[in-house]
Amino acid sequence: MKITPYKIKKGIRYFKHYGAKAFFNRLRDKMEPEQVPYAPWFERHKPTQEELERQRKQSRKLAVQPLVSIVAPCYKTPEKYLLEMMDSVRAQTYGNWQLCLMDATPTGEVEGCVRSYCEKYQEKRILYRHLEQNLGISGNTNQGLKAAQGDWVGFLDHDDLLAPEALYEVALLANREPEMEVIYSDEDQVEQERQGLKHKKPHFKPDFSPDLLCSNNYITHFLCVKRNVLEQAGGFREEFDGAQDYDFILRCTEIAKITGHIPKVLYHWRVHSNSTADNPLSKTYAYEAGQRAVQEHLARTGRKGKAVQLPHFGFYRVKYEVEGEPLVSILIPNKDQSPMLRRCLDSIQKSTYRNYEVIIIENNSVEPETFAYYQELLGENPLCGSQKEWACQGAAIMEKRRACQGQSLLPGGQRVQIAVWEEGFNYSAINNFGASFAKGSYYILLNNDIEIITPCWMEEFLGNCQRPEVGIVGARLYYPDNTVQHAGIVVGIDGIAANMFPGLRRGQEGYYHKAAIQLNYSAVTAACMMVSRELYEELHGLEEQLSVAFNDLDFCLRAVAAGYLVVYNPFVEAYHYESKTRGEEDTQEKVRRFGEEIEFIRTRWITLLKKGDPYYNPNFSLKKCNYALKP
Repeated sequence: MKITPYKIKKGIRYFKHYGAKAFFNRLRDKMEPEQVPYAPWFERHKPTQEELERQRKQSRKLAVQPLVSIVAPCYKTPEKYLLEMMDSVRAQTYGNWQLCLMDATPTGEVEGCVRSYCEKYQEKRILYRHLEQNLGISGNTNQGLKAAQGDWVGFLDHDDLLAPEALYEVALLANREPEMEVIYSDEDQVEQERQGLKHKKPHFKPDFSPDLLCSNNYITHFLCVKRNVLEQAGGFREEFDGAQDYDFILRCTEIAKITGHIPKVLYHWRVHSNSTADNPLSKTYAYEAGQRAVQEHLARTGRKGKAVQLPHFGFYRVKYEVEGEPLVSILIPNKDQSPMLRRCLDSIQKSTYRNYEVIIIENNSVEPETFAYYQELLGENPLCGSQKEWACQGAAIMEKRRACQGQSLLPGGQRVQIAVWEEGFNYSAINNFGASFAKGSYYILLNNDIEIITPCWMEEFLGNCQRPEVGIVGARLYYPDNTVQHAGIVVGIDGIAANMFPGLRRGQEGYYHKAAIQLNYSAVTAACMMVSRELYEELHGLEEQLSVAFNDLDFCLRAVAAGYLVVYNPFVEAYHYESKTRGEEDTQEKVRRFGEEIEFIRTRWITLLKKGDPYYNPNFSLKKCNYALKP
């Protein structure tokens, strides 16, 4: 990273706002070299002249060739930027477009530049209007919407640039998927340097992620909206100026049948010292407006929650309310390792939510200490049988296992039950067996090697899991050395799937803060996840053919296939001591079993594996777990 006086100034502003800890975490991120430098990557991957020419020919053969109106409000736009913006539209390989320039500049410089440009190129597709009054960004944009005649309307800032293939890709997707009514693309930033425009900071986005959109306006550019949605949404609202696009996008995606995504960089956001892209502190009012936009979105969609700003500008957290006080059943498979189980239960008992029960599924323990701990848990409570009976079983366990189970109460009054699984280790079957004893409306699947560190974790889980569109909620897990072990699961990495951000230091937030904001993934780990009893039964529990690996992946993918969202909630945090009771894959039998489970997943989910994870951009590497670019 090259140090310049301007970057030092930005760093000082960042330090003042975020504090020393966040500053140094951010500095570490900045100092780490790009694994695949973006600027040369962009040059390698942008369409060749031959490809652009092929698009021009192909665009004239499309079955439907919608008129795409591009609305661009102008205000004192520097001539160089204005000309480059118009050039980028004229260079489009799709020709059926209209550029609507709404100019609120009090003087005539912009008008003169545009009229001269149109005359020079005999360009009739550019519609210029001088606004007698500056109505602000929302009002000026709405004037453009009134002038726009297109079947689709796109939005372009007066100093930004469209990639030449942008409108072709929009028209192509609109033909392929007629029910799509909102379309967005990936984007990057461009900065003027001596050698010309430098491309940097790409934002490669997932397919539509409702929870990510409530955490951040990740859609932004390039946005195109079908006219019927535009008319229902009602345009931009000036009370949200600064975040007017965020409010507009939220309303449009609520209305649209399908929101589509083009995983290509079609929009170049120009960076200069006054732009929000380069200096987020320049428009702090915008982030307050964004918070209000999310809050109103929650109200319109009937979700009870509170939107709050996160420390990083433009990022938000929704705290969903818990309705009622439903019973939560916590299922914990266990084999020996009593100190670990004790730590897990101790952390649960620090929870601020009190209406829960714990079901420990005993699985072939042999250590006397384990049965002594069970005895301690069950005590002399008449619900659980006598202490003498348990002591006898503990003493004779090496000779003959006898089926046993008991229940008692934890110090906080919550029921704890021990159910005995007599067969061999099968994580799926053990949990399904444990669920048969559960009385709760919601289940938490929890490994015995988990230590909860968020007291309000069950409220966080419930607030999300009670949403009708949500099926499963997962947590952010750390290794004991305070590095990330799990922050969501992506399908396709390493051939099947992998946890995201392993090794990321606690406090660091990763690519566009994705380790630290709520968003949707295709899967989360069952080491710590919540699911409703109703959905668990609808899906017939975990797949018992997957005895050790990928059962959580398969379970989540079946939930998604049934129409539910999987939510990663980073505000539920826990330490994960990583499968201590299962051991390593170090025998021929275990290796064979692991191979069989891989083949099972590949067979059942081959279509998804070929198509790619919708929540992970295809431009990212499937060899890395940190949103690194694919070479």
